[in-house]
Amino acid sequence: MQNYAEAIKDFVEKHATGLTVAVVAGVLALRRWLAGGVCRSKVRLDGKTVLITGANTGIGKETAMDMAKRGARVILACRDMTRARIAADEIRQQSGNGNVVVKKLDLSSLQSVRDLAKDVQESETRLDILINNAGIMMCPKWKTEDGFEMQFGVNHLGHFLLTNCLLDLLKKSTPSRVVIVSSLAHEKGRMEFDDINLDKDYHRMKSYRQSKLANVLFCRELASRLKDTGVTVYSLHPGVICTELGRHMFPTLALWQKILLRPITLFMKTPREGAQTTIYCAVDESQADVSGLYYSDCAPKSPAPNALDDEAAKKLWDISASMVGLA
Repeated sequence: MQNYAEAIKDFVEKHATGLTVAVVAGVLALRRWLAGGVCRSKVRLDGKTVLITGANTGIGKETAMDMAKRGARVILACRDMTRARIAADEIRQQSGNGNVVVKKLDLSSLQSVRDLAKDVQESETRLDILINNAGIMMCPKWKTEDGFEMQFGVNHLGHFLLTNCLLDLLKKSTPSRVVIVSSLAHEKGRMEFDDINLDKDYHRMKSYRQSKLANVLFCRELASRLKDTGVTVYSLHPGVICTELGRHMFPTLALWQKILLRPITLFMKTPREGAQTTIYCAVDESQADVSGLYYSDCAPKSPAPNALDDEAAKKLWDISASMVGLA
């Protein structure tokens, strides 16, 4: 055993440089593989209008940057107007596109959603791409302004109402697209139709998974209702990304979990990498006539079986419409 250990030590010493190069190359290859797919489309969006929720940070900001570089008029719909204006300035400077505007949107308030929709309807002549990107993850049991559970309210209900309020403008601008940012977390989600606000049994992750499943079901039902209108719909998993989305989760972790998580973040996607599937769904020409599918790493993927339940999708639509006051 001692001779074996000495042989290994001797080999490492003699081949230190080669081994170092091999390890570094392996790490870089792994990191590149984890970065996922890249949207290769070079399509221009001159004369088009794109609205992105939660576009002042993370993948929303990177998506807005990409849309601006393609020549689109980009509307950043955000809750924090100060940060949104700073982000808009950065996007204008880096993209060379001055047609980037900021509008107020608080998805935890149905009135704020209606106010934004009215503003857009009155001030914009077209809307070619709507990207429902904003979200909240694993927060405590908070309530929205209208009394809904926060994660379901922001991640699903706010976007459900916004999309429905803007459908006429989207139809007027066909071919147009609706892109809904969901998550792999939907796979373990379950729609608690008898306790949609989880008043009886609230858990942060349970709530988040339900809201992300709602995103995929919403995409499926919306696509069905918009068949042959020229408006196509896409839902997606952006990947595991190092962004502010986890700000409510990290403080709840035990010290040992935080220590283990730190090195893992090095292998998470960057916001730019995480935005690629959103961008792909928004602009790629090959997907122009496709609707209602779920995507990951710039390619269609099969969602969880519970996300393919048409009856659940219809039931969710009816319940959501009632909750937000849609006829």
